[in-house]
Amino acid sequence: MDSVSQFALGAAVGLAAMGRRTAPWKAALLGGVVGTLPDLDALVDYGDAVSNMTMHRAETHSIFWQSVASPFIAAAVAGVDRAGPRFTERFARWWGAVWLVLVTHALLDATTVYGTQLALPFSNHPFGLGSVFIVDPLYTLPLLFGIAAALLARGPGRLRWNRIGLALSTAYLGWALLAQTHVTGIVREQLAERGMRPERVLVTPAPFNTVLWRVVAMYPDGYDEGFYSLLDRGRDIRFDRFSRDAALYAETAAIPAVASVAWISRGFFRMREHDGRLTITDLRMGQEPFYVFSFEVARRASPLAEVKPIRVGSRDGMDAGHRFGWLGQVGRMSGWLGRRLLGEDLPPPR
Repeated sequence: MDSVSQFALGAAVGLAAMGRRTAPWKAALLGGVVGTLPDLDALVDYGDAVSNMTMHRAETHSIFWQSVASPFIAAAVAGVDRAGPRFTERFARWWGAVWLVLVTHALLDATTVYGTQLALPFSNHPFGLGSVFIVDPLYTLPLLFGIAAALLARGPGRLRWNRIGLALSTAYLGWALLAQTHVTGIVREQLAERGMRPERVLVTPAPFNTVLWRVVAMYPDGYDEGFYSLLDRGRDIRFDRFSRDAALYAETAAIPAVASVAWISRGFFRMREHDGRLTITDLRMGQEPFYVFSFEVARRASPLAEVKPIRVGSRDGMDAGHRFGWLGQVGRMSGWLGRRLLGEDLPPPR
């Protein structure tokens, strides 16, 4: 999830665990700071663009390594928080709180589609439910309101507002998973009715909501992309077919960068060749034709010339008019996203 959400979650967990044992503002602030620590791995340069992408959410998001690190972080936090007569008592209290903050950070990240390596060093499997978009205000706002109310209110029951915020945000994650399961069932049923047998199917929310869902179905020769809103009421999904260039993948599969993207994307990727430049694109984050992660990995030569991976994918190529037309204006459902979310049968902007 985004940094604001992770700070808010850390603050809420810290406040819930330590709000009666230290000053509530201090519990929230220190919890929020600890909650952002795992994402500092994004500042590490692992040598190339693909490695920087695949090594994010690795060791710092591993529950094992978080458990190893938590007493050391707790000792530092206990040194900052001097509420309490003895360091050993403050340390014991913060140890459990720090562990909860770190682990909930990793588990929240695992609800997104990116891929979180929770089981390192025993397994590098990139867990990613894909049930929540990486930025979702409906998850974050209850946390922020709960924290603010708990800090501003007076009286012995003020911390209950923080617990309410945590309960609502957690319930939202549960709703998102149920909605994803429901849409996945509809998608598979419609594909079966059409006689289509994809190798794998991705169902993940469109930006900032859990009502409109993006669907990607992978086949040996290509992939289909479509969208389904919970307000479509069972209407057939409109799919567009795109090439994945399986022959080019077979030619480049031995290149480490290609293998890494194929692994982290769990098979949801495509290959392209343009002007002798070969690129691989992670299909999970973005939509046609704009994707967050696309990398140049080789150039056409005799033999094929592997290059240091260069990130060439982003949404920067989408002009401002297109961007605002797709997302809609703030507070209004005027763009494609809002209209499609409400169940209007529209083709996606390309």
